[in-house]
Amino acid sequence: KPIENSICKNNSRKYYRFRKTKFYGACATADCLGCNLRCAYCWAQKKVWNPSKYGAYYTPQEVSEKLIKMNLRLVRVSGGEPTVCKDHLLQLISLIPNDKLFILETNGILLDEVYIKDLSLFENLYVRISLKGVDEDSFEKITAIDGKYFNNQLQTLQLLKKYEIRHGAAIMADLFTDKQIGSLGIPNLEYETLIKYDFVMKSLRKRELKPIRT
Repeated sequence: KPIENSICKNNSRKYYRFRKTKFYGACATADCLGCNLRCAYCWAQKKVWNPSKYGAYYTPQEVSEKLIKMNLRLVRVSGGEPTVCKDHLLQLISLIPNDKLFILETNGILLDEVYIKDLSLFENLYVRISLKGVDEDSFEKITAIDGKYFNNQLQTLQLLKKYEIRHGAAIMADLFTDKQIGSLGIPNLEYETLIKYDFVMKSLRKRELKPIRT
């Protein structure tokens, strides 16, 4: 709630930039502020964790107009955690035309069954769950929150399947062996690559995390 209160005002949410990116081939992207995790390898932590210092409030209508104006088939919200401001997100997706695919990049922790039922109403939605570990211990070390919430991510994947929402999962593969990743038993798991900024490497060392891939 404190995070939500710092980035959500009425039905508006704080964003710090809108841009075209090369992800997924080409994607119109809105970078939002605020997140319920504190991941050691977050590339946007300076802004995302300090929403009072950056960005401005935008309504769902304003965000949708900026994304649609970029004239790309794929749109997404990145940077922070888009599911924090539920009403804002649902209205934003509803404003995206069906000929465009909305890619929801999320840690999935806040997506309970009620939330997922609401998301299942959208045909032009793909949900990408970014897994933050291979077990409770690694999750806690990476995110700085209680390891029990790792199970929320796995439960979210099951609920997405139950409600037949197109989805996939990704993991920061640089921190784990193939055997550890394989123990999750998740098919077609996407491998994310660590962006080795100096501040990211410093953050990893502070939490006794070390890349095992080059």
